[in-house]
Amino acid sequence: MGISKYVSDIKIINNNQEIIYNYLSNFENLSKYINDGLLEKITEQVPQIKISNFESDADSCRFQISGMGLAEIRIVDREPVKTIKISSTGSLPLSIVFWIQLLPVDAYQTKMRLTLDADMSMMIKMMVNKKLEEGINRLADTLAALPYR
Repeated sequence: MGISKYVSDIKIINNNQEIIYNYLSNFENLSKYINDGLLEKITEQVPQIKISNFESDADSCRFQISGMGLAEIRIVDREPVKTIKISSTGSLPLSIVFWIQLLPVDAYQTKMRLTLDADMSMMIKMMVNKKLEEGINRLADTLAALPYR
């Protein structure tokens, strides 16, 4: 196993840093978008992976990945209005630590950057490396486009 790092481009979100932080630091807010088709949009990018049985509470979400098993991600640290740290648990053949970093531009704009550390075998890395490189920016685009309220 070896750790690989993936970092998104910096995205500008036209909203207040505190509003964005409060929204992203509660996984229950994701349920609405998962139920409205966000999951299908994400899995269209990797059709061989099917995700089902999505459940969430404020601190974690769980889902089945076809052929791989149960995955769970959990918020393990929050630095109010600045950073959300997420870690994986479950039965997947890789583990991740994921950061959402927020920085104010002004009262109505926030910079966001995602960083993913994935601990995986060389074989898995060969299969998913390119998808993770692309996926980190797609996820950043998706998070930047959410209608924060």
